[in-house]
Amino acid sequence: MSQELDHIWSRVQAQLAGVLDESTHRIWLAPLRAVQLEGRHLVVHAPEHAQHWIRERFGALIQTHVERVLGPGASVELLSAPGVGPHLTVPGDPPPVRSGAGSEPSTPRSAAVGPLGNPKLTFDQFVIGDCNRLAHAAALAVAEMPAQAYNPLFICGPPGVGKTHLLSSIANLLLSHNPDLTVRCTTGEAFTNEFLTALSSGRTEVFKLRFRDVDVLLLDDVQFLERKAKTEEEFFHTFNALHDGGRQLVLSSDRPPHDLQALEDRLRERFEAGLVADIQPPELSTRLAILRKRVQHDRIPLADPAALTVIAEHVRSNVRTLEGALIRVVAFSSLTGRPLTADLAREVLDSLYPHASAPAKHKRTVSEIQAAVSQHFGLTTGELLSPARTARVAWPRQVAMYLARELTGESLPEIGRQFGGRDHTTVLHAWRRASTRISSDQASRDAVEKLQEALNTSRI
Repeated sequence: MSQELDHIWSRVQAQLAGVLDESTHRIWLAPLRAVQLEGRHLVVHAPEHAQHWIRERFGALIQTHVERVLGPGASVELLSAPGVGPHLTVPGDPPPVRSGAGSEPSTPRSAAVGPLGNPKLTFDQFVIGDCNRLAHAAALAVAEMPAQAYNPLFICGPPGVGKTHLLSSIANLLLSHNPDLTVRCTTGEAFTNEFLTALSSGRTEVFKLRFRDVDVLLLDDVQFLERKAKTEEEFFHTFNALHDGGRQLVLSSDRPPHDLQALEDRLRERFEAGLVADIQPPELSTRLAILRKRVQHDRIPLADPAALTVIAEHVRSNVRTLEGALIRVVAFSSLTGRPLTADLAREVLDSLYPHASAPAKHKRTVSEIQAAVSQHFGLTTGELLSPARTARVAWPRQVAMYLARELTGESLPEIGRQFGGRDHTTVLHAWRRASTRISSDQASRDAVEKLQEALNTSRI
């Protein structure tokens, strides 16, 4: 790194360290490395396993402080790079090794897929409310008495309500109490990809060892296994091997087992044989508690406590979106030098999220959003709903699905149905891709905000 680049990045890091608590900065942002500066465009390398999570969680904050150092209009590009940051066992690494006589020392065992396995996601940081009390109590019982309390434990609920947080909390508490346990954390998508790779390379026995020779298996987004016959068959046998061997299984899904109609009956029956604990979208009191805890944890200067109420009233269903709204308001306050008040929060969020008291005419249908997005990007609605995957169509379609989820209140399966009969996982994937691009690319963010504001104010 050149002396100039080193100096610039040191200034950015110093500012980031000043607004985050020490452990958060050390775990997530200290490993970042600035590698290139072209004009006012800064390229930063992040650990491969955490790049997506860092972009979602800290992208706006990094952008804010890069602009403070390089000036308005500066941009930052966050890329993954192998060998950057501390090592975590991730899907594709060798199987975890048990400690014991004649064995090598055990390796780190919590697998990191996105935020799953994140050391910050603990029971202490989980905010309990009426919406999640049963799931929290069950998860805590499993962490304290694996394979004795509830086996399997099946946690279900819509995206962004804390399912991944609970799975990570279980892994962290288990390993803190008994570091000799082998705990495997992964997702339905990662399990599928690893199994297909093992099939094609003739390494299925290694794959089986990786997932069956563990004490605890935590699988996030199990609904991803739907309509994947070979993977479903393999997971059925993995489930049986672990359960029959007295090992703990914890699963999460965006729907309860009986709604996973594309899964085989025998697998759904096994999911329902344990405890099914659902999580509902957080009520206002829980949303406020989440925001207060976040403000306290990150030491965010708050000029007016009523600002948190404004944020909580604007974002009603998704904790990730709720925290994202807080980050956006904090960033705006930092950029403008204005104190973080209720009026500031309202100014920042009114155009982005439908307010609880917004007139009914601001409610939009999926078809209205499709028409608005098609018009904005110069497409026909037919092109938007077509099977085409070209860049010209893919990004507008992701935007339309993102806005449909944000503005209509429709379920993911219903949104998918109105996008040409697509699966709900396609909608969720599009929402995540759009969220990531919006957080990292100013032009994309401006386009989506313009569309969202127009839809909210009935100008389309």
